[in-house]
Amino acid sequence: MAKTIDVMSLYPKDMNIYGDSGNVLTIRRRLELYGYEPVIHQYNQGDDWPNHVDLILGGGGQDTGQKKIIDDLYRRANLLRALAVEGTPMLMICGMYQLFGEYFETVDGTRLDGIGIIGAYTVGQDARMIGNLVEHSEQFGDVIGYENHSGQTFLRPGVKPLGTVDADGRGNNGKDHTEGARVHNVIGTYMHGSLLPKNPAVSDFLIGAAVSRRYGSFDTADQTKEQAAALAELDRTAAHARESAAARPR
Repeated sequence: MAKTIDVMSLYPKDMNIYGDSGNVLTIRRRLELYGYEPVIHQYNQGDDWPNHVDLILGGGGQDTGQKKIIDDLYRRANLLRALAVEGTPMLMICGMYQLFGEYFETVDGTRLDGIGIIGAYTVGQDARMIGNLVEHSEQFGDVIGYENHSGQTFLRPGVKPLGTVDADGRGNNGKDHTEGARVHNVIGTYMHGSLLPKNPAVSDFLIGAAVSRRYGSFDTADQTKEQAAALAELDRTAAHARESAAARPR
């Protein structure tokens, strides 16, 4: 029997724009092709928390979506902070990335306090940073995705970015050439739902951390030849998508 991995999609009703569900689909498919059995839990405000969670994925949303989920997020804050410290892998995109920080001050002056897992704060602006993006990461090489946000996020001293960007007007705030953040096994980023489909290295980091924490190591002993071939084809497709996105102007 395949080993189970419990994956949570955090607030998919309100925090799931620009294809962020693609990240959940990618994790599920890669787990299957590695020979594991993914169990996907969709958690929305007011739902019961699952008995077990190995990996958490959160997406982006408009300011209205953030305001809808914020009270429930506060209710789960201590649990999420504890899971982060314990090493549970998490990927938080755009709006959830902002709320995993210290606070988000919107353009109209409204302040939403975050839950402080990531040492960062965000300030809204009128101009948007939007388009295909290539960032350079020490662990994952070039990470390729798509950003679309008006919030400017600033990392506190000592907080590592996910990567760096070459040009002004891109990334966390358009000024310091950082993009995203890394804390424990938590990744925050402005790259939306094409992130994991295009970047197998990031997907496999999250999967490897989840499997290793639950079962002691990440192995593919239960992977069939057919699954290995399908995974290789998935990686080739990702390589083509990466090449196309990297060459396309913003």
